[in-house]
Amino acid sequence: MEILDVESLDQEGRGVARREGKAIFIEGALPGERVSAQTQRSKPSYEIASLQKILRSSPWRIQPRCPFFGNCGGCSLQHLDARAQVAMKQRVLEDSLWHIGRVRPGQVLPAIYGSAWEYRHRARLAVRYVPRKGGALVGFHERKSSYVADMLSCEVLPGRLSGMLPALRVLVSGLSIRSRMPQIEVAIGGGADVLVFRILQPLQPSDVESLRRFAADHAVKIYLQPGGPESAVPLPGEDGTDLYYDLPEFGLRIRFAPTDFTQVNHAVNAVLVRRAIALLAPSPGERVADLFCGVGNFTLAIARSGATVIGLEGNATLVKRAAGNAEANRLSAAVSFIERDLYRPGGPLSDLGRFDRLLVDPPRDGAFELVRSLDAGAPQRIVYVSCNPATLARDAGVLVRDKGYALSAAGVVNMFPHTSHVESIAVFDAA
Repeated sequence: MEILDVESLDQEGRGVARREGKAIFIEGALPGERVSAQTQRSKPSYEIASLQKILRSSPWRIQPRCPFFGNCGGCSLQHLDARAQVAMKQRVLEDSLWHIGRVRPGQVLPAIYGSAWEYRHRARLAVRYVPRKGGALVGFHERKSSYVADMLSCEVLPGRLSGMLPALRVLVSGLSIRSRMPQIEVAIGGGADVLVFRILQPLQPSDVESLRRFAADHAVKIYLQPGGPESAVPLPGEDGTDLYYDLPEFGLRIRFAPTDFTQVNHAVNAVLVRRAIALLAPSPGERVADLFCGVGNFTLAIARSGATVIGLEGNATLVKRAAGNAEANRLSAAVSFIERDLYRPGGPLSDLGRFDRLLVDPPRDGAFELVRSLDAGAPQRIVYVSCNPATLARDAGVLVRDKGYALSAAGVVNMFPHTSHVESIAVFDAA
């Protein structure tokens, strides 16, 4: 055991101390704290240590709101003030851009954030039947474990869903396939709360009836998913539900299916779309491409500007959904959607002509093939929405060093309060 001074937080929310230049990562420690810690694992360049005692506390340390914090892996930063969480994520972004990409933004954008509680409109809850725990467990995984946390509420789910967790445990415990149901996906949209039960074997008639009663008692819609996401269907004899979220600033209603990818935090997403379109600044007559466009979250807002927009997406189901959203919002003349492998060598835009502006919103792997394939100086501006500061930094390095762009601005988007997840937005301008 040794005494250490914590300097910063890493990308997983762990405190970082140093001993003769060697990094020591301490779960639960905060910057500015002096702690006693015990090394658990030692590598040549770093160590993993457990927090034993706080000798000097950070002024930003607070009492976690959730009684299951520390065991549940759904949150990792409830012990840090929400404002300090945003500042920490900004530092993670700037450090990543410099240490990985060797770039710095010309301007640091104001952080985008919203309510720190009850914000999750999507969640994947793990399910495990554990007789010695009294029945089924339903919740997030334990921190750094495959076990399911023994939790009875969740502060980041809307209250009506959080309050449903004990009843879900009872429901699953009474099903014939309670040991063959690994996951319940939560999808919340305008007008409906949907629970998608992943099932590994067929239900008995009594199971269907139990699920039907639960749905009626708790005012939810229940879907069954026997295979991949596209296999999800309502309970036998039930109609599907119409999920949607609105982007009122653009007069848009975006519809989605329960297993479609959409942003977890609808309120922050609305602000993010507004910021992204303002930074992209599309004009009538310009050609704009939206890559990894999903159900049209950014694409349709861009189309409101009068620009001609092409949305590209690798998932055929999402392409179809996006086209339906364009039609429902009377934007089919201004926007088209193409199914395309966005990671193909040579880039996904080579046969589509020149674009004036790009919006890119890739998954965690980033958009390396895309940025490598761009001709220097075209398009004029790129707005890059990222969920991984490391791959953003890597791609930013390519755009700046190899393609002649300037990183004009960057800032964080606190899409996932109380987690170490860093969402961000960056702007690149042709020199």
